[in-house]
Amino acid sequence: MKSTILLVDDEQEIRRFIRLALKAEGFDYLEASTVEAALKQVHNAMPDLVILDLGLPDADGFTVLRKIRETSRLPVLVLSARDQEREKIKLLEGGANDYLTKPFSVKELLARIKVLLRDIRPVARNLSLNFGALKIDAQQRKVHLGDQLISLTNKEYAVLYTLAEHAQQLVNQQDLLAQIWGASHEHDSHYLRIVVSQLRKKLADDASAPTYIETHPGVGYRFLLHPK
Repeated sequence: MKSTILLVDDEQEIRRFIRLALKAEGFDYLEASTVEAALKQVHNAMPDLVILDLGLPDADGFTVLRKIRETSRLPVLVLSARDQEREKIKLLEGGANDYLTKPFSVKELLARIKVLLRDIRPVARNLSLNFGALKIDAQQRKVHLGDQLISLTNKEYAVLYTLAEHAQQLVNQQDLLAQIWGASHEHDSHYLRIVVSQLRKKLADDASAPTYIETHPGVGYRFLLHPK
């Protein structure tokens, strides 16, 4: 299961250093060097975690943090050369999930990232869900279609697992959005449409004659209990 991480930093060398470390660990990677680009990536790409440097050219990183917290519970790991305790407290109270002071080691950065991602993952209730060729292993967080391992983002997995766990039930789109993106996103149906569209491509599921995910426009989605 690949997680997508957005790095917001204006230093090219830092971005290269972190990019190599994240790719070596199998993460999908996005980057931005300005506040404007960062907020656009958060809105459009829907990453699973943000690594945020405070010293950005067009505004302070606090601006990005504040904007993210207005609409999302997205985990944010702050990077900063500022090591004062007062600064750390201000960031954590302002919505940062963790704080790492420069310089830092790759091992510590990756450890912090993994802890934050682990904390946001839903607790598995059913260890295995099987629907014909589609198998969801909740313990390993792996999805197979036949013999093929399907690579999903955290959001894609969360939507698929939630729908599959409530197979044959119509799941309200606002409930899905609130559960997976946070209560402030319960009306952002375009987020859900994008993720469901991505899921359909990966599962080879035709929206006009669905095998797995049935759409009820303006209402929600139903996972079909008996795949066609």
